[in-house]
Amino acid sequence: MPIDAVQHVRRMRGGAQSHLMRGRDEQYYVVKFQNNPQHLRVLANEFLATRLAEQIGLPVPRAEIVSVSDWLVQNTPELRIESAGYSLPCRPGLQFGARYVCDPLTGQVFDYLPESLFNRVKNPEAFVGMLAVDKWLGNADGRQAVFWRNAGERQYKASFIDQGYCFNAGEWTFPDLALHGVYYRNYVYARVRGWESFEPWLSRIESLPPRIINEIGGFVPPEWCDDWEALHSLVDQIIARRSRVRELIEAFRDSSRNPFPEWKRGAVGRAEARAYIM
Repeated sequence: MPIDAVQHVRRMRGGAQSHLMRGRDEQYYVVKFQNNPQHLRVLANEFLATRLAEQIGLPVPRAEIVSVSDWLVQNTPELRIESAGYSLPCRPGLQFGARYVCDPLTGQVFDYLPESLFNRVKNPEAFVGMLAVDKWLGNADGRQAVFWRNAGERQYKASFIDQGYCFNAGEWTFPDLALHGVYYRNYVYARVRGWESFEPWLSRIESLPPRIINEIGGFVPPEWCDDWEALHSLVDQIIARRSRVRELIEAFRDSSRNPFPEWKRGAVGRAEARAYIM
């Protein structure tokens, strides 16, 4: 069941011009609208990629379908899309909502932490798992993360946000460039020593049952898809690409960025490392 939005809180930064909204369930959601400036399909991308990353066990916001009423749009002047000199009301109906990572009234959320504070992140290993997911799902953007903590806490937790450019945004293609879908600083990958550093996430991707992937795709609202056959084809490609993740990670490993200087080459060959695909 969609969650009804009952209150607009504030406009968020970013190209999709999302808005922070409170739901009837008393949770807060970062809401992307159907008529966002990027593409209608980024709503489907966000839902598919976030739910799949959650299935793999990575720290992503809970992905939900949020219903925004025409009355709320008409009575909230801030709910507008502004781009290239025009301003339009946000389109009412079913939107994508990512649950806010913490209570926005008491928690702290940062887009960036300096390397000197990275040792205070509770889950640094998750960056490696998210790299595997981004390669699997063809994220054509840089990896975005936020670092958050609740009131009174000293340590931070990383959460991975903004999956809209998975599947190459509105194109639903997979360019698979070596530097696509990676975090912009190498220090988050400093602990990578070999294929074992990508576990358990890599094995979970490779063995994820097609039934689960199809089920997640089946929850995408028709309003978010301008071509239903293209969505079915996309889901089929997601299933097929489980077997290519190691190859795509290797391309990043061997790139000029040299992201894994501690990787022990030759310890495990490519053929021996490849898991059985269910």
